[in-house]
Amino acid sequence: MTHDEIEAIVGGYHGDPFRVLGPHAVETGEGADAWEVRAFLPQAEAAEVAGPGFRAEMKKLHPAGFFRARLAGDRQPYRLRLKLWNGGSAEIEDPYRFPPLLTDFEIHLHAEGTNFESYRTLGAHLVTVEGVPGVRFTVWAPNAEVVTIVGDFNDWDTRRHPMRLRNGGIWEIFIPHAGEGTHYKYFVRSRFHGYRQLKADPYGFGSEVPPKSASVVRDLDRYQWNDAEWLEQRGKKDWLKEPVSIYEVHLESWLRGPRNQPLTYRELADSLVPYAKKLGYTHLELLPVHEHPFSGSWGYQVIGFYAPTARFGTPYDFMYFVDRCHQEGLGLIVDWVPGHFPKDAHGLAYFDGTNLYEHADPRKGEHRDWGTLIFNYGRNEVREFLISNALFWLKKYHIDGLRVDAVASMLYLDYSRQPGEWIPNQDGGNENLEAIDFLRRFNELAHREPGVITVAEESTAFGGVSRPVYLNGLGFTMKWNMGWMHDMLHYFSLDPVHRKYHHQDITFSMLYAFSENFVLPISHDEVVHGKRSLLSKMPGDEWQRFANVRAFLGYMYGHPGKKLLFMGSEIGQYEEWNHNTGVRWELLEFDCHRQLQMMVAELNKFYRSQPALHQVDFHWSGFEWVDFHDIEGSVVAFLRRAEDRQNFLLFACNFTPVPRRGYRLGVPEPGFYEEVFNTDAAVFGGSNLGNGGLVSSDPEPMHGRQHSIAVTLPPLAVVVFQPRR
Repeated sequence: MTHDEIEAIVGGYHGDPFRVLGPHAVETGEGADAWEVRAFLPQAEAAEVAGPGFRAEMKKLHPAGFFRARLAGDRQPYRLRLKLWNGGSAEIEDPYRFPPLLTDFEIHLHAEGTNFESYRTLGAHLVTVEGVPGVRFTVWAPNAEVVTIVGDFNDWDTRRHPMRLRNGGIWEIFIPHAGEGTHYKYFVRSRFHGYRQLKADPYGFGSEVPPKSASVVRDLDRYQWNDAEWLEQRGKKDWLKEPVSIYEVHLESWLRGPRNQPLTYRELADSLVPYAKKLGYTHLELLPVHEHPFSGSWGYQVIGFYAPTARFGTPYDFMYFVDRCHQEGLGLIVDWVPGHFPKDAHGLAYFDGTNLYEHADPRKGEHRDWGTLIFNYGRNEVREFLISNALFWLKKYHIDGLRVDAVASMLYLDYSRQPGEWIPNQDGGNENLEAIDFLRRFNELAHREPGVITVAEESTAFGGVSRPVYLNGLGFTMKWNMGWMHDMLHYFSLDPVHRKYHHQDITFSMLYAFSENFVLPISHDEVVHGKRSLLSKMPGDEWQRFANVRAFLGYMYGHPGKKLLFMGSEIGQYEEWNHNTGVRWELLEFDCHRQLQMMVAELNKFYRSQPALHQVDFHWSGFEWVDFHDIEGSVVAFLRRAEDRQNFLLFACNFTPVPRRGYRLGVPEPGFYEEVFNTDAAVFGGSNLGNGGLVSSDPEPMHGRQHSIAVTLPPLAVVVFQPRR
């Protein structure tokens, strides 16, 4: 130990603090055994070493608080007794007396990028070392000169607890008697560019409420789950054949408290969960709940990938919310954002003074439109970080599915870039081969969890998004059908008199409906930024607007594909979504809004009860046109069939405000047909025009079939018929 090393310790720039601090054998020159304890204690006026049967005063070798005590004999367990500058005293364990914590094998797996439960290795973990409880802190920063842990336990002094550097650029330290709820950050001092920055823990399980940004130590194993039955049943289901009706929610703005404050996770468990259950949804989907600094990003600019946002409570509160969903029979899908991350100084950006998590070349590493950075999917440790993160939410929080945001931005190197602003791949193409490999591996591992689904928000014609990896697909369970959404919203925004000129908007989706496993989304993106709410997109007077929404939803639930509807749409909210205010629940005082909500509930109930509407969503055998040629009348009719082809429903859709009586439709077989759903029913706010509940077929050929029924088609409505058995 030299004077320069002492200066480096007290100056906070020694890269190997365990070589200097803690207990060390020393040469006495007299052949006798001796050891000494060295400690940097800037908070102490004086200090001594105490152990079983011995005490030794420590000598201050540097006025900044570097102490040393030399002791005879063999090394023994000890503690440090301090006389503090503030007049108090303390007895502490010396963090520098403990051995290395991670195994060489764990470090090897991290460098290899194959430890897909790396959240068990890195981050902050409550452990007991040599009988002493505390927290093991571990972080990856290979280009750092020094990394220091700072927090509640050391007065946020960036000099006091430099960490031990292991192979592969992993830094670790054990802080004795730190515990649950400890606030902390890493102070990273880079070898390059003089970069120094306090960083939140990339693997932190908890965080402070923004705008504060420290990480918080959390023990995720302390929550007692009560959803074993749900998880067992989930694993037995083939979700491609099950009803999937998703209620998409932004937690911060679903419902506000009396002072316009967001609800807590536990309050949402008592309000949102029973509401979604009452309306008959099978799943909730949450906009990202990961910690994010700016509420206006809706959660899509993530800082704490392993921490549920503290805005609504603790990780245990969020676990309670998930648990309640499962106990009430609701699946929970969470939006996941592996495509980019923000540039906030305390986050992943330029983590160790280099482009550690992001790609160094801005032509591959930056989304200029979004002001965010793109992960370097070719780096082992980064792929491991992201895949481990996905599995973390599935395993530790029992999440039932992940909806991956902005997949197209990951797949294409030229996404939202002009010529010259991107770099072709090794084959000269525009596909991001590293991102494609990452998504395939993610999907392979995610689907090892029984009953878990993954959903891609992917807006291009990239092939095989929802096909298995072994068939050269990306491996997602399902994909959002953005084309259907675009065509349908365009069609329904038109005055009915003009719809005959755009009949193809209704029919075009069937040309590709079975090329992927599609979800039909009316998501948050469609009711914000000037796009207007679902109700406000519709033409006509108020009655026609509501009728159009009812017809839209009726057609949506008849069309092949799983369903998704964003909050507020189910009650006919006039205003587009605003993340700063809650849904306009006061509208339910008016009949038209309350009746629309009732229809959504009945539509979900009907959808779940009819195998023909969900068993064969992704194969042509589940759908059959009856007629799509009535362009002048803007009428289409089709069949939906279950796996048992004798179990079918006939949908007839009239997209004009003109009632059509005696409208003849070909049917597959003779007999009586019950009217089992009518969006024009009076209880839904309609004109109550219908078919008296039952019609009989005639041996009159129509639409290539030997028998037909003459029905009444209500205005701007969808009616559904089922053969009476």
